[in-house]
Amino acid sequence: MSNSNQPFKIFSGTNSMYLSEEISKCLGIPLGKMNIQRFADGEFEVSFEESIRGDEVYLIQSTFPNSDNLMELLLMIDAAKRASAKTVIAVIPYFGWARQDRKDKPRVSIAAKLVADLLSKAGIDRLITMDLHADQIQGFFNVPVDHLYASSVFIPFIKKMKLDDMVIASPDVGGAKRANTYAKYFNSPLVLCHKQRAKANVVEKMTIIGEVEGKDVVLVDDMIDTAGTICKAANVMKEAGARTVRALASHALMSGPACDRVNESALAEVIFTNSIPFDTTRCPKATIVSIAQLFADTMMRVHNNEAISSQYLI
Repeated sequence: MSNSNQPFKIFSGTNSMYLSEEISKCLGIPLGKMNIQRFADGEFEVSFEESIRGDEVYLIQSTFPNSDNLMELLLMIDAAKRASAKTVIAVIPYFGWARQDRKDKPRVSIAAKLVADLLSKAGIDRLITMDLHADQIQGFFNVPVDHLYASSVFIPFIKKMKLDDMVIASPDVGGAKRANTYAKYFNSPLVLCHKQRAKANVVEKMTIIGEVEGKDVVLVDDMIDTAGTICKAANVMKEAGARTVRALASHALMSGPACDRVNESALAEVIFTNSIPFDTTRCPKATIVSIAQLFADTMMRVHNNEAISSQYLI
C-alpha cells in the first residue's frame, strides 16, 4: 500500500533536473528526494532518501551523452526495484544511442537494442519517450512504450508564426515520413533534400527535390547534432530563392561546431524542445519550447489508465 496521498512519486536524474522541476510544477507533485554520491574515480551511487515501498515511481532522465546519464538512470531503476517500488516507469524525453538501430554493415553493434535490454533488465515496467530516431525501436522493448511526438508543441508554435507561403521540408530522404506528416496537416507542399555524405557528419553534395522559390521553408528533423546537414539544406534552399528558412528539431544535441554553423547559416531560426539542456546564449537563433506539460499530462493519463491518443495532434 502506498505510504503517500500523492498519486505517484517523481524522481529526477542530475542532468534532467531542469525539466523534471517543470513537470513536477505542472503536476503539482513535489520531486522526490534522491541522493547521488560521486566518487573520485568517476563511479557514483544512487540512493532514495524517502520510502517508495509500494509506490508508482516515475524516473525522469534523458540518456544523451555522456554515458553517465544512462548509467545514472540504470542505477535509479535498480535502486527503486530494490526499495520495493510497485511500478517503475522510465521517462526518457531523449532516448540516446538510437541512431544505431540496425546492422547497416558487417560487425557493428545495435546500440538501441542493447540500451533497451539494459533498461528492461534493470527492471522498468513501462517507458515514456519522445521522437525516437526510428519508430521500430519501440519493438526492442517487451514492456509498454508510450511514444510521444514533439509535433504536439511544434504545431501551435508554427501556427503562431503565420507564414504566408509555407513549405515543409526534410533535410534528408530518411526524414520524409516525418516531414510529410506536417505537410499533410498544414496542407503545404513537401520538399525533400537528397544528400550524399563523404563520411559521417560530413555532407558532400545536396540536391533539392521540389520548389522553394519565394517560399517560407520549415525544415523538420528529429535532432540536430553537428548541424552540417540542416545548415547545408538551409543554405541551398536560400540560394534557390527561398524567402525564409527555419528549422524544427525535437532534440538539441548541438555538438562541436553546431552553434557556429547555425549562427553563420541562412537559417532565420531553429526551434528545439527542452528534452536536452541547451544554453541559447550559445546560439541566438535558437528558440526553446517546453515539453513539460506534454509529459505531465501523459504521466497522469498513464497513472489513471486513460488513453493518451489525445496527446497526438499528428
